[in-house]
Amino acid sequence: MKKVGFCIICMLLLAVISIPCPAAEITYRIEVLQVTAIEPYKNAYNGFLKELEKNGIVKGKNLIINRTIIDFDLEKAGLWKKIGLLFRIRSEASRIADEKPDLVLTIGTPATKYGKDKIIAAGIPVVFTAVAVPTAAGCKSLKEAGPGFTGSTLWMDMNNAVKIIRLAFPKAKTIGIIHSEDDNAVAQVEELKKSAPSAGFTIIAREIDKNAHIGPVASELSKAGEDIYVIPLDTYYGMRNYEATRELAALNKTLKIPGVVLAYVKYPGGILYLGSDFGNIGALSGQQAVKILINGLKPDSLPVLRQEDLGVMVDTKEMKALGIELPLQLLQIAKSVE
Repeated sequence: MKKVGFCIICMLLLAVISIPCPAAEITYRIEVLQVTAIEPYKNAYNGFLKELEKNGIVKGKNLIINRTIIDFDLEKAGLWKKIGLLFRIRSEASRIADEKPDLVLTIGTPATKYGKDKIIAAGIPVVFTAVAVPTAAGCKSLKEAGPGFTGSTLWMDMNNAVKIIRLAFPKAKTIGIIHSEDDNAVAQVEELKKSAPSAGFTIIAREIDKNAHIGPVASELSKAGEDIYVIPLDTYYGMRNYEATRELAALNKTLKIPGVVLAYVKYPGGILYLGSDFGNIGALSGQQAVKILINGLKPDSLPVLRQEDLGVMVDTKEMKALGIELPLQLLQIAKSVE
């Protein structure tokens, strides 16, 4: 009887030992890398954390997360400053690789493009978010990232965007767009140039230095006959408390030229906003991180995700100020920026 009892106890102990540990008992370590502290990036980061929390990975409980934000003065971004930024990103990437976290989240194109390779080489999965055009960040295509990484993109189908712009402004013929050398902006402008003719638009595009005032170039475009001005996803427009954006809006308001923003973020003077919600995009990256951390999937087995339905917002106050009425069909699907 004693032997039987001993055997039963042993069997019970083995059964207890073989029970897998719940996810809550595992502590995950995530490093976050981004360049500049802007509000949209914060929204993407919060969306990422909320998605992890939905799946039982909670900061301060079973998640240790370290966020590195590299400061960069866009107004003084000369050649040597840019080279310095490149080295700083790669230096942080080397540090992160040495730390050996379970996963790295890169926010934005620069951090992803210049930081991912060293981290991936160290065998650490990388998930990116808030990247406008995946190929500009080093992805193979819009849907496939490449070995060792995946992520979510703000990319929008520009064919759909120009259809909505055409619906909003049926009589317009010419779109004027001023952009800097920002990677996201250049990529969006190229996409717009390809798609605009199918909707009957002519594009007049001008590149501007990040330190230059927008007034002279904006006046040039208005004289060239633009019917609409477009603001791309460009860091230039957020500098100096939206100085360029405000100047552009003030000039075009006097000329009754409406503004379209290719971002789901409120800018001064815009009437129509098209793009993806940064919080949603962050959440999509969170979904991928969960699959990697909990389910053990490899990042390159996961396709690049994006918001399928294009987000549409309108500013009714700006509409009234310009005396413009948008079609009811558009207003029914749009949200108000207010």
